[in-house]
Amino acid sequence: MKLSTSIIFSNLLIAVNVFGQDAITADEYDRAVGFLSENLINKKVFNVSIEPNWFPDSSGVWYVTHSLDNKTYRKITFPDMNVSDFFNHDKLATILTDSLDEEIKANDLPLSAIEYRNPTELLLTVRDKKYVFNTDKNTLEKSSPEDKPNENEKTSPDGKWIAYTKDYNLFIKTADSGVVKQLSKDGKKGYEYASWYGWADIIEGENGERPRHFGVDWSKDSNWISANICDLQSAQKMYLLDWSVDSLFRPRLLSYYRGSPGDTAMVYLEPVFFNVQTGKEIKVDLPKSTYINSIGVRWSETPGKVFLDRSTRGYQNISIYSFDLRTEELQTLYSESSVTNIDNFTHEFAEKSGYMFFLSEKSGWRQLYRLDLNTKKEKSITNGSFYVNSIEMIDEENRKIYFLASGREEGRNPYYQHLYSISFNGKDMKLLTPEDMHHQVTISPDGQYFVDNLSTVNIPTSTILRSTKNGEIFVEIGHADASLLSGWTPPEIFTATARDNTTTIYGALWKPTNFDSTNHYPVIELSYTGPHTQLFPKTFSRAFYLQSFAELGFVVVVIDGLGSSGRSKQFHNYSYKNLGGNLEDHVRAIKQLGRKYTWVDTTRVGIFGHSAGGYDAAHALLAYPDFYKVAVASSADHDHRMEKAWWPEMYMGWPVDSAYYMQSNITMAGNLKGKLLITHGGIDENVNPSATFKLAEAFIKADKEFDMLILPSQRHGYQDDHLKYFTKIRWNYFVRHLRGVDPIWNINWEDQ
Repeated sequence: MKLSTSIIFSNLLIAVNVFGQDAITADEYDRAVGFLSENLINKKVFNVSIEPNWFPDSSGVWYVTHSLDNKTYRKITFPDMNVSDFFNHDKLATILTDSLDEEIKANDLPLSAIEYRNPTELLLTVRDKKYVFNTDKNTLEKSSPEDKPNENEKTSPDGKWIAYTKDYNLFIKTADSGVVKQLSKDGKKGYEYASWYGWADIIEGENGERPRHFGVDWSKDSNWISANICDLQSAQKMYLLDWSVDSLFRPRLLSYYRGSPGDTAMVYLEPVFFNVQTGKEIKVDLPKSTYINSIGVRWSETPGKVFLDRSTRGYQNISIYSFDLRTEELQTLYSESSVTNIDNFTHEFAEKSGYMFFLSEKSGWRQLYRLDLNTKKEKSITNGSFYVNSIEMIDEENRKIYFLASGREEGRNPYYQHLYSISFNGKDMKLLTPEDMHHQVTISPDGQYFVDNLSTVNIPTSTILRSTKNGEIFVEIGHADASLLSGWTPPEIFTATARDNTTTIYGALWKPTNFDSTNHYPVIELSYTGPHTQLFPKTFSRAFYLQSFAELGFVVVVIDGLGSSGRSKQFHNYSYKNLGGNLEDHVRAIKQLGRKYTWVDTTRVGIFGHSAGGYDAAHALLAYPDFYKVAVASSADHDHRMEKAWWPEMYMGWPVDSAYYMQSNITMAGNLKGKLLITHGGIDENVNPSATFKLAEAFIKADKEFDMLILPSQRHGYQDDHLKYFTKIRWNYFVRHLRGVDPIWNINWEDQ
């Protein structure tokens, strides 16, 4: 077969563009380092999100703005909307210079915290010391050291009683005379009153003690105490070996109580109540609950009454109860069941009005509902094909609810959220943030104002003060500025069609600042399929976080396919018992990008992720070995049967079934073709390293080549020099194996 000259020339041209970059330069690494957050935010990019700090009496708000040469503290006072400096920067700098015996500049005050006390007094934290600054007199005085509360006791609201524990039982004593009353008598080691389960309760040594915990909740009238019994009697531990202590030549044995999916040998938490006057102990007639589905307790406004919420293992049933401590009557207020899971159910009480408001996906979309606490009648407050993200405020006086929702406005990105108000009866809904962008809002304590940080990943942030009545703009507080980033362009938002050939899915794409459309760039994907969240970048603050990878000669993408959160319940359900299938849409989307853009090289696709994203990264090479070629999987839960119980049971179901086996990276180890680096922190108590070791063993048995890095002193998140080391390792893994050039090891971490 003969090829025409034009075809031969075309193929040669592609080869030159793909492989012509035979070396990576120090300049590319310098640019990558320059886009790390510590070298970027408030150094070259400013005001991507301005945080409001409301005066407690709602008489104003203060905030900080940044520029290349200035860090300025400002305030707005209400209702005159007067904008001014929060204090005199020059005079405070002069005072601090004298007090600290070092030069303090007015444009860069070393304030780590500010607490507004009143219009003329601020409590400042400087170099870990507290000072009271009088803004009228411009005087600075050392703050009197505050007495630290005793963490092992708690005083009643009326100040008459002090609760504490002794020998695992709960006691109270009078605050004035110290007369003691013992409330519980059954406590013992492993069955501990007024204790709680700590996620990171690390136990050292063979027979080490669990860290001591104390916790009670007094009723407002001081007549009742709520607490938990922490039952460890059947609980099993997970173990770690800490090799990182320089002075030790044997590893430290660490352990912690943690259940895996399907376990019954777990920590159990049982709510218990005490009548302060009589000492009577009261328990609730509800099934025993583990720490992952423990019973939530909150006091009612009615004396002697509490509200309880409980979910079952597997999270397919939830119930809300009222419990009268005087009569011990338990009453079901609301219950809900699902054939899949119930995720992100939230509720708030408005007792003065006699209502509970809650968010549920039971209609097929997450909507806002009202429950009458007396009649148990339920009403839909919102209706439609959109997603209510959160209840921001319930204004009982004006009978209004403020909530954030996404996807309601036709023709807009379904992930952009807006603030709405609506009446208690479901009428008079108002859109308070009409701009076609993502809105991050904070409402003032009195509910009259809100600060809105509005942006998209490719439109810089504007921060404005608005009215909750109608969204009217009062003050423009600040604007994001990225003008110092020479050659940088924001990431591109793209859409693709999901596996059902109908649903539109969303992603974003980063290109290097020296982008050349005649080149063919390998693709790196960051994955975290959740499914309790989404990865699509909605705000301008997320516009930079993958740029460092792009600077090394890649195009970088994130994609939210079917199964992630924030859209319909049907969309969400794709991931139920199918976490391993979430990447199918990602493969489709990248292929669609390759058909759209000649500079996207879909023959060289890599992927990385951390935690659940680390599972994705390794799974990509195992489930799609002919598409994904290189992966870095850090701190991953490679087999959900070895994970902490709550997360897999929520999304993979309970009891444990064959789905766990089918989607385990360990059982798929024989599929490995590409280059895979698996990493883990040696003392990670969140995602135990055991599954990473077990995956390594499976690769060895399958005679598969892979790379592995253990960071002995690191927990789930890598820190400081270890993070830099891992960042370099991960960059270079893709440079070598995906871009196909020799990486540079000696990187200058100082921004050039």
